[in-house]
Amino acid sequence: MLEEILSAYTDAQKKELFHQELFPHLRALYNFAYRLTLQEDDARDLVQDTFLKALRFLDSFKKGTNAQAWLFRILKNSFINEYRKKRKEPVKVDYQDVENIYNAEEGTARMGELIRIDEFKNQVGDEISGAVNGLDEDFRTVVVLCDLEGFKYEEIAEVLEIPIGTVRSRLHRARHLLREKLMTYAKEMGYKTNGQ
Repeated sequence: MLEEILSAYTDAQKKELFHQELFPHLRALYNFAYRLTLQEDDARDLVQDTFLKALRFLDSFKKGTNAQAWLFRILKNSFINEYRKKRKEPVKVDYQDVENIYNAEEGTARMGELIRIDEFKNQVGDEISGAVNGLDEDFRTVVVLCDLEGFKYEEIAEVLEIPIGTVRSRLHRARHLLREKLMTYAKEMGYKTNGQ
């Protein structure tokens, strides 16, 4: 079936197109996927899914156009579809883990320890990364695309399929939120702030 879909290109053309136009964006795709999912395994799965879809719909890609924006749009749509699917599923718990905690002599103490670890795990690590990761998905996405990946506003609008005014608005709001979140950190690091 895949061969029928890709009949517009010969095998050599597909391989060349894939390696020259799409594969160079692998690291940027992974970085974007990680910022969306905040999980390494989920990010890898999302990138793999993106490349499979790109290969499947390769005939719709026009050589010489913005391959990175095309791939990012596929990735973003895959993420949204997967997020919607997971949101509808009930939360899954491994029965064996629950049974082990329950049966342990120190089950109650261990449960409390797990809750404390879960409470603070997002607060440990790089302050800036934590601040970006703490943004709402819409704000985080525009910051990652603009400030980390270097996309222009028009490209972000194309990837996210939103008006350019919305891109500007979200980016402005996201930067304002980051500034608020990082003010204390900046003071601690000795940077001068308007509040000093």
